[in-house]
Amino acid sequence: MFEFAPLNTILLSIILVLVFWELFWKGIALWKAARNNQKYWFIAMLVLNTAGILPILYIYIFQSGKKGI
Repeated sequence: MFEFAPLNTILLSIILVLVFWELFWKGIALWKAARNNQKYWFIAMLVLNTAGILPILYIYIFQSGKKGI
């Protein structure tokens, strides 16, 4: 039989890194959307899981007012 434990460990590590990456960017973007009273952006980022892509785009491109973190 084949041993899949190393593969499972690698996949679990990748998933955990992606989860923390998403939580970090989503937290910042949701905070900024709430402070700017942009409820449609807030709802979109809350519902969609895009591995941090949508929150990063919001922060650096679509946010009204100041750009960046």
